[in-house]
Amino acid sequence: MTAAATEAEILTIARQQVLENGTGLSQDQVVEVLRLGDDQIPALLSLAHEVRMRWCGPEVEVEGIVSVKTGGCPEDCHFCSQSGRFPTPVRSAWLDIPGLVKAAAETAATGATEFCIVAAVRGPDARLMSQVRDGIKAIRESGNDIQIACSLGMLTQEQVDELVEMGVHRYNHNLETARSHFPNVVTTHTWEERWETLRMVREAGMEVCCGGIIGMGESLEQRAEFAVQLAELDPHEVPMNFLIPQPGTPYESFEIVEGKDALRVVAAFRLAMPRTMLRFAGGRELTLGDLGAEQGMLGGVNAIIVGNYLTNLGRPAQQDLDMLDELKMPIKALSDSL
Repeated sequence: MTAAATEAEILTIARQQVLENGTGLSQDQVVEVLRLGDDQIPALLSLAHEVRMRWCGPEVEVEGIVSVKTGGCPEDCHFCSQSGRFPTPVRSAWLDIPGLVKAAAETAATGATEFCIVAAVRGPDARLMSQVRDGIKAIRESGNDIQIACSLGMLTQEQVDELVEMGVHRYNHNLETARSHFPNVVTTHTWEERWETLRMVREAGMEVCCGGIIGMGESLEQRAEFAVQLAELDPHEVPMNFLIPQPGTPYESFEIVEGKDALRVVAAFRLAMPRTMLRFAGGRELTLGDLGAEQGMLGGVNAIIVGNYLTNLGRPAQQDLDMLDELKMPIKALSDSL
């Protein structure tokens, strides 16, 4: 059998298994998809888009994020400019309550339904939990009914319960990469510790948001491993980041993921998780550019972060909103999200 026929067969099997039956690809099948030739990318993206439309629908969820505590993190995540262990330009800073309320209002003004409060910490201490509680109260008292998510590192059961009581409906905690590759990326805590936080979050009734970063030296096989590990977790949302080599970090000299490889990954993750919200996040502008963002939205993605990221600039929010309008992709309404 020719290589071309083999690749066509891979897509035919994926169409029947995922599009028609709603069953995600196995790890070995994801590897096969990630190895497809460049000439198969249009067909792959088309299939991923069909899967997204059938099992998720046409709507796109729009989210904004803000850092309430930036820099000075004690962990050694090798990709992160907020680690206090590396000589990066980022310095420790706190956002005050009025700043948090303003950021939430600006996010709501874009039409976003989701506002995520993020902190660069191993896990929240009493001060941070108090800051989040006061911030959420102030946002609500301002009349803003946007949904609030948090990303505050690893949690105790008591902290999980506190966040539920505050009205946090979704919690983000990324596994970052495949279990087999994680020790090469982080040494100050384990993949299993992150998984335990996610387990508690799910059992408490909050939505689970969990994804990672592509381009941290992982193999294609480990990208496939990561996809199926996320599928096993069955998160409500998977943010897809592509490495931005940050000055001062151990990964500052890593090469940027090529656009075609990024699109293969996006489509493969959609085929591994047909019903999951797949969100474009950090690094998409650097890796894909403007055209690539559109290709990704037509290749399985159905959620997007607008505006800036934690320590990196994104595209202007209006540019992404205009893109969604041109693609005739309706933005998920807040009333539908509550």
